[in-house]
Amino acid sequence: MSEHLPPTIDPVAAARWHASAPQDAPWLHEEVARRMHERLQWIVQPPAAWCDWDPLRGGLQGHALVAGQFPQAASVIAETSSPQAQARLQERFARPWWSPARWSSAAPRFGLPEDGAVQMLWSNMALHMAADPQALIAQWHRALAVDGYLMFSCLGPDTLRELRALYAALGWPAPGHAFTDMHDWGDMLVHAGFSEPVMDMERITLTFASPERLLQELRGLGRNLHPQRFAALRGRRWREQLHQQLGQRLASEQHGGQLALTFEIVYGHAFKPAPRVRVAGESSVPLQDLRAMLRNRPPR
Repeated sequence: MSEHLPPTIDPVAAARWHASAPQDAPWLHEEVARRMHERLQWIVQPPAAWCDWDPLRGGLQGHALVAGQFPQAASVIAETSSPQAQARLQERFARPWWSPARWSSAAPRFGLPEDGAVQMLWSNMALHMAADPQALIAQWHRALAVDGYLMFSCLGPDTLRELRALYAALGWPAPGHAFTDMHDWGDMLVHAGFSEPVMDMERITLTFASPERLLQELRGLGRNLHPQRFAALRGRRWREQLHQQLGQRLASEQHGGQLALTFEIVYGHAFKPAPRVRVAGESSVPLQDLRAMLRNRPPR
């Protein structure tokens, strides 16, 4: 890390990617959301309100799984990519007057949650594309109530290791920015004020029938945000060479000759504890933190 920003992410490219929210989430994002939803069985206390952060790219099927897990909880949808994307989401979540769902449960609220307003914040496959992840984690911390919890997933450093090795062998610039290790994410959570961070990871291998299909999937999953990425347009000969090398180097006998790529998935979970006042000659405590400390004050 360089200061508090990832050293291999171009902030302008990251902002451009973030604003280009898709119509539907990639298959991998929905699969990761399903696996992260299975981890909700560890949660004993259901939230009174929860927030889904950027669900358009994170996965609406995953959103439905969480909403079904907590049917009585109010939900906040924070789609930060663009006003157009938020409008699309509002249309997709609109309920006609005759729908039973309109009366059986509360409609989701759109926009950023107020400070301390939700007991759970859910973020699926977003953090690894953030140019300032510490600022994003701090924003999540503010949105959570005391004793609320964060659940997130993102890509880890072993992702695309086969593609990175291919580019390095051919002397090409890196095909993507470096992904953060799960232990570093845990350190950032603690630095932001979270407690009891629990991090784990798994590797998922995706296989593809052709180089064209592989590249199509990668375009949906992200962009090369590396500041030293190739700055000009690639030619047709380079693309043909890329296809040829992908077919030769990524073919796996274990997977019937299909092209295999590794994705490391990092899962994170942490609580927001009651704020503590640092002892000093003169201390300043925000009113919201003071109220939270008084509410959690043990009886005499």
